[in-house]
Amino acid sequence: MPKNKRKFGDIGEDIACEHLASIGFEIIDRNYFYGHGEIDIIARDGDQLVFVEVKTRKSLEYGQPEDAITKGKIRQIRKIAEAYLYEHNIKDQICRFDFVGVLMQHESVPSGKDKEPLINHIRNAF
Repeated sequence: MPKNKRKFGDIGEDIACEHLASIGFEIIDRNYFYGHGEIDIIARDGDQLVFVEVKTRKSLEYGQPEDAITKGKIRQIRKIAEAYLYEHNIKDQICRFDFVGVLMQHESVPSGKDKEPLINHIRNAF
């Protein structure tokens, strides 16, 4: 992955983590790799372990961030989540999959700063 694309994705993941923490999630892990795939954020929401996929967009030129979640991507994330549970010897744990879409807004407001990013958090996304 190109370095600046990774950096842009990291910014979106930072924004997603801030959002999740602000609504009471405990961030447990980030960028968990298994094989050729990755889970962006692993968090705890009450008694549930939550695997979070984050997609960040600069514009809607290629559609909404959530449009990037394909059936193949869902299968891959589920397999990686199973590997995480196995590797960490986690059993009998309620789990779910959330999605956080981050749309960066670069139109300047009167203060000269960019607008706040739009965040779309979908619980139980798949």
